[in-house]
Amino acid sequence: MRVLPDGWVTVPLGELLSSIETGKSFKCEERPPMPDEVGVVKVSAVTWGRYQEQESKTCVDADRVNDALFIAPGDFLFSRANTMELVGACVIAEKVSQRVMLSDKILRFQFLDEGFKPWVLHLLRSHAGRQQIEALSSGNQESMRNIGQEKIQQIQVPVPPASERVRVMAQLEELLSDLDAGVAELKAAQRKLAQYRQSLLKAAVEGALTAAWRAARAGSGAVTETGGQLLARILQERRARWEARQRERFAAQGKALPKDWQKKYPEPMAPDTAGLPELPHGWVWASVDQLCEIQGGLQKQPSRAPVLNKFPFLRVANVLRGQLLLHDLHEIELFGDEAKRLVLERNDLLIVEGNGSRTEIGRCARWDGSVPNAVHQNHLIRARCVVVDSAFLEAWLNSPLAMSWIAELAATTSGLYTLSVSKIAKVPVPLPPLDEQLAAVKVMGPLFLDVDRQEGSVSFGLRQSAAQRQNILRAAFSGQLVPQDPADEPASALLARIRAARSPSSATTRPRRGRARKEAS
Repeated sequence: MRVLPDGWVTVPLGELLSSIETGKSFKCEERPPMPDEVGVVKVSAVTWGRYQEQESKTCVDADRVNDALFIAPGDFLFSRANTMELVGACVIAEKVSQRVMLSDKILRFQFLDEGFKPWVLHLLRSHAGRQQIEALSSGNQESMRNIGQEKIQQIQVPVPPASERVRVMAQLEELLSDLDAGVAELKAAQRKLAQYRQSLLKAAVEGALTAAWRAARAGSGAVTETGGQLLARILQERRARWEARQRERFAAQGKALPKDWQKKYPEPMAPDTAGLPELPHGWVWASVDQLCEIQGGLQKQPSRAPVLNKFPFLRVANVLRGQLLLHDLHEIELFGDEAKRLVLERNDLLIVEGNGSRTEIGRCARWDGSVPNAVHQNHLIRARCVVVDSAFLEAWLNSPLAMSWIAELAATTSGLYTLSVSKIAKVPVPLPPLDEQLAAVKVMGPLFLDVDRQEGSVSFGLRQSAAQRQNILRAAFSGQLVPQDPADEPASALLARIRAARSPSSATTRPRRGRARKEAS
């Protein structure tokens, strides 16, 4: 650990605070409050670097509304509960236009000296601060973490002389402001690339990307299988596969096929075409159910702890929109003939069935076959294409229109959005002729590679910016950002005055009490 310069001291955070205030748990509706309503802050309001007052719920406990709990400009807010990466997220509220109360998961720090607010804010966002918060928090490593008020007060804060702190903060704000401007440009480029990717997908699945290809084919007089004819061929092939499996199953059991067994074939669900957009000539609407064999996944449970028959196990975290992240694969045990039914095949589509975000539900990626014998969890749905090109179907499922339809199909319980095999089955799909699907994918390939390259450069820039931010903060809190002045009054003198002025009653960690009042509903 680096030795601090002369005049600096390290003190527990509790010595800089007059109190830590906490809110309550209220009965709420899961929506932001209207102007005449009272809100209760959510942890997401302090997660992303600035106070987001719209990240709040509407309080319906009118009798328990408390003036003392309303968030005001300048309040220092701290999340006591969240994931390992986000517990301890903090902000200083700048603009406040709504009546939003503290919740039981958001704390408010009251400082003995207001000048310490930005200093502590930056410290808690530094690598050194995060290390302390994560070490002092408790809870399940993979889910919610919590840090109590007693532990918060133990966080060690390096304190420079007051005059030097002013100089450090001025230099820090200047450097971080320049860095923030660069990050904003990178994020703007990231958004534009994402929008361009979506416009490419939209053009591909609406036929705009292959309009010239269709015109050339029509001019040449070439005979092309239509989308309708392709759908008929797919349905025929789909039924043939089902019948082959039935024959195999009964043969394995040594039984004869029952009478009228073919009548038990589950006919795939056709799409509801009412209100669907008009398609290019030769295209038809189909459903995912008609084009794919759909399979749910496995639920991880103690009986499936990997012992002997260990198989790679894909989770929601491994499936992004159009991309797989395979650096962190778990394992699961399979039994009997489960592997034959569940192991993924190259070009299978994996669709996210459960996610906390409505915009991310249903995201889809093609399995590349790079990990042999992999299976998927129950929060992923496998769609195995029958004849249709899987890259084209992946593009459709990740396109803006399909994303909006899938979001509408998703159900929510306590903010968690979920789909099901039956809901994915009825998602409509625009079906062009097979050779046009291949033509669209061929055009998309180089364009997406270019987007991938640019997105990689932007991501690298953002990682460099994050590392540079931590370097700046490290220098600030180790006395290396500005020169020391031997004439500065040491920090110990200021802290001595603070301690002398601090009354015993002001050191409490209880929430402020205020007169409760009723709000008109």
